Amino acid sequence: MSQGSIQYKTETEIELLRESSLLVGKTLAEVAKILKPGVSTKTLDQLAETFIRDHFALPGFKGYGGFPATLCISINDEVVHGIPGNRIVQDGDIVSIDCGTYKNGYYGDSAYTFAVGEVKPEVKLLLQRTKESLYLAIEQAISGKRVGDIGFAVQNYCEQFGYGIVRDLVGHGVGKNLHEKPEIPNFGRRGTGAKLSEGMVIAIEPMITLGDYNVKQDSDGWTMRTIDGLPAAHFEHEVAIRKGKADVLSTFSYIEEVL
Repeated sequence: MSQGSIQYKTETEIELLRESSLLVGKTLAEVAKILKPGVSTKTLDQLAETFIRDHFALPGFKGYGGFPATLCISINDEVVHGIPGNRIVQDGDIVSIDCGTYKNGYYGDSAYTFAVGEVKPEVKLLLQRTKESLYLAIEQAISGKRVGDIGFAVQNYCEQFGYGIVRDLVGHGVGKNLHEKPEIPNFGRRGTGAKLSEGMVIAIEPMITLGDYNVKQDSDGWTMRTIDGLPAAHFEHEVAIRKGKADVLSTFSYIEEVL
């Protein structure tokens, strides 16, 4: 069912979205097992694609808008949409991995930023606080709230540390399509924006920088990086709107068991 182009999901559809989302978490956990200094981003991508296909699903990103890979792998000052290739992961890197799956007609979408080896303390804090901001946003993802409440939660928390909140990239609805209405910015004013109600499923994904919030696109037409070259972190959950408490369809538990 749709209203104003927002697609409302049935309970059956939400369970299918949960299945796709859990597969994303399991895929990212498999990748985490081999994410060490010396591995190429292409190797990570190939592992993810094989794992997804072995679980009777398709990579959600590959071919989407012409994107050439299964994972978006973004390192250090790269915010999102990095294309896997011959780049070798180094000790001290932070590596954002965004993964999508398509199973039984529905998309799973989740992201996690990993610290590889010895990472600078201020960068480690950026990761920790970005993830904390995601959970603060999820607390607002309940029926009767508005999109602006989610964005405000992220912005209000992160700006107290002097971080930049990326404006040009936002979260989104998700379902039979990878990107649906409404857009879910990581900034905003309380009580503004589209009203949240049961049946909505959204991807909430804070993208937070250590410096300037402005980003630029690389010549590859995909990779987005910070304009000042400072690191950025990205965490994402797929969430169903409920009364009283959000229903988080994706999970980091598989990932964090192997870290």
